[in-house]
Amino acid sequence: MKQILCATLDGFDAKVVDVEVSFVRALPSFAIVGLAQASIQESKERIKSALSAIDFKFPPQKVTVNLSPSDLRKEGSHFDLPIALLIALQKTETDFSAFMAFGELGLDGRLKDTSTLFAIILSLAKENLIKKVIVPHESLEKIAKIPELEIYPVKNLEEAITIFTTPQTATCVNSSEKLSYPCITVDGKNYYFTGEFPIDFHEVKGQENAKRASLIAACGMHNILFEGSPGCGKSMSAKRIPFILPPMSLDEILEKAKLDALEGKEPDFSPQREFRSPHHTATKASIFGGGSRSAKVGEVSLANNGVLFFDEIPHFPKTVLESLREPLEDHQLLISRVNTKIRYQTKFLFIAAMNPCPCGNLLSNSKECRCTELEISRYKKRLSSPLLDRIDLYVQMGEIAPDDKPSVSSREMFETVKKVFILQKERGQTEFNGKLSDREIQEYCTTDHESRKLLESAIPRFDLSQRAINKTLKVARTIADIEESEDIRKSHMLEALQYRFR
Repeated sequence: MKQILCATLDGFDAKVVDVEVSFVRALPSFAIVGLAQASIQESKERIKSALSAIDFKFPPQKVTVNLSPSDLRKEGSHFDLPIALLIALQKTETDFSAFMAFGELGLDGRLKDTSTLFAIILSLAKENLIKKVIVPHESLEKIAKIPELEIYPVKNLEEAITIFTTPQTATCVNSSEKLSYPCITVDGKNYYFTGEFPIDFHEVKGQENAKRASLIAACGMHNILFEGSPGCGKSMSAKRIPFILPPMSLDEILEKAKLDALEGKEPDFSPQREFRSPHHTATKASIFGGGSRSAKVGEVSLANNGVLFFDEIPHFPKTVLESLREPLEDHQLLISRVNTKIRYQTKFLFIAAMNPCPCGNLLSNSKECRCTELEISRYKKRLSSPLLDRIDLYVQMGEIAPDDKPSVSSREMFETVKKVFILQKERGQTEFNGKLSDREIQEYCTTDHESRKLLESAIPRFDLSQRAINKTLKVARTIADIEESEDIRKSHMLEALQYRFR
């Protein structure tokens, strides 16, 4: 019996699979066992055709392929290559133990990339479960982005076989960090950014308070809520925030690429943070992930390390809004099904926008509000106090005046964000200010006597919960960073308090 390692996706992560083959003298047959799904069962015909294309005679024996562990559900056409290698090299004394093999076979023996291949190998590499890997040549460009791998790219089954029959001719590519984007280096680690601003804050006229809040939100990844009349620039500001967000590490870029692959998109390895904006008619399962048998990734998880934007947030179903509380607070989401449990990371910047009333004219100076007090009350009550407590910055936006002019540009704002980002990293933070834990707040959000006294007096006045106190401290820390202050001062605390929802 021979065996080689492969892997399958189990929810969000990859699990190692032992591919074993036995040859028994009996009536010729070819069977694959071990909870192999249709895509693997169909591989029998592909493997037979690929082997015949290289003039290999399929053994006239009972060939049994076992995928272990047998109680783990397996799917994916990338099992073609390891099975074909074991059959082709049945009579050869070969040690497969150092290798993992992946690839879909064409009928002529060519090797093809698969949509889940990158996600599987990245997941294995993060857990240090893979070192040497045989992959299709067309997968090399993206697999080579994963650090600390020895990659053996092959164009067809014949080339894969020669890796074991004539190893001296095998081509090995060592993966390395190769990204053609500008970067900054902090403590020996590179952080990448695009430096491009296809839509610019310079196009937003007036609304200086909203721009200031957007800058604070971007610097510390703080959740923000815009409220204002239709057309005042809520969505306009929200859609420009992703382009001024902090640079990304290689790990974050690879994680984003993995989510792209799981969603069925081709990874672009761009350091542009993700921007997800589901419509209020989207189902709860599409936003949080779900599925009857196995949980699928949803908008909340796809926004990890990026932005999740809810436009017209009061129109979202109550169940969706209340379900946001866990990912906003714990920065992770557990989805449980009968057959599986999956935990997703949800460290995103949450942006929401809403009108002040159902008709939108409550704050207007020129239009009359047509809503009754009861309608306004019902509209605002769609956002519960626990949900609002998780919002760091609340901004009320006025109407645009004829003399409003552009001011700061996105490039200027991004320079400030970079400066604050470097300060956070040099201080030893692994998280952005907006995502600090309670212990980290005590360590990094240091206040002077006046600012602490101000916060203590604001607690009973504004009825601040412990969560609201922590949110205020984190926002004040970011404002202090923008002003390049080591400690949080009174002016920083005053500005942070003005952004609390009241």
